[in-house]
Amino acid sequence: MGQSWQDTPSWSVVDALSAETGRDLAGLLTTADAEALRATRNSQIATYTLSLVILDAAGRAGLEVTPGRVAAVAGHSLGEYTALVAAGALTAAAGAHLVRERGEAMQAAADAQPGTMAAVLGLDPDAVAEACRGIDGAWVANDNAPGQVVIAGTSAGVEAAGQRAKDLGAKRVMALPVGGAFHSPLMAPAQVRLDAALAGAAFHETSVAVVANVDALPHGDPGGWAGRLSSQLCQRVRWRESLLRLSALGADHFLELGPGTELSGMVKRTVAEAGRSNIATPDDLAALGDLGDLGDLGDLGGLGGPGGGSSG
Repeated sequence: MGQSWQDTPSWSVVDALSAETGRDLAGLLTTADAEALRATRNSQIATYTLSLVILDAAGRAGLEVTPGRVAAVAGHSLGEYTALVAAGALTAAAGAHLVRERGEAMQAAADAQPGTMAAVLGLDPDAVAEACRGIDGAWVANDNAPGQVVIAGTSAGVEAAGQRAKDLGAKRVMALPVGGAFHSPLMAPAQVRLDAALAGAAFHETSVAVVANVDALPHGDPGGWAGRLSSQLCQRVRWRESLLRLSALGADHFLELGPGTELSGMVKRTVAEAGRSNIATPDDLAALGDLGDLGDLGDLGGLGGPGGGSSG
């Protein structure tokens, strides 16, 4: 996912964050196989790094995350760290240290208590919660978009909840290729290590509001982010609600920065009338032209990610 960016000036971000984290991030972005990237300790830092490469490239093309140009920003799960960097709440280096610790902590929790995730299509969150109710080891993990809800838990728990969801009318239940039961109580052991890292992190006032996963509310103050990022490990990602919040804050065009187009698809399902653009490759960026002149795009809602079902 990083090969197309190697010959751009923004690849310097990879070198800088490799030095900060002591990880071979270039290797993860260019030569790592699917099995290596399935491990959350690898996928998280790789996705964060590439998202910042793209954020840097967008900045060079004129994107300014400032009031009047960007209504607000948000990130799905891991992508919330990219959003915080975009809004100035964290430096890229500080975010990299947190993401490295988050990935290692979640890997340890997943190794100690193996789990999985599955997407339930065609049911609302309340119906999926009903499917999980009373089943040991199954919880709602992501409310992504209308008709797209993710459950997490033990393999047995997710299988049982998935079958019950089908009985309740789900169109399909799809296993996700992830390395753990993210955004569920099985991640509780990871909070201790992440909390220690968060306690030493410096958060700053944001340039624009960041809509948080845990409450789908906009925040600009630096004081509460350590708690919100800690809670995010075990709580539901309220992404559908976050997209509606971004729309209510004035976003009428959503710009997704990062590998893939999953978040843009969720926008289409949730805020159908809004415009959508994504930057995953240099060609995507070139097609958008001068990001300093966003008149045709309207008020942007920035999306960092992906995370959750794809990488935790």
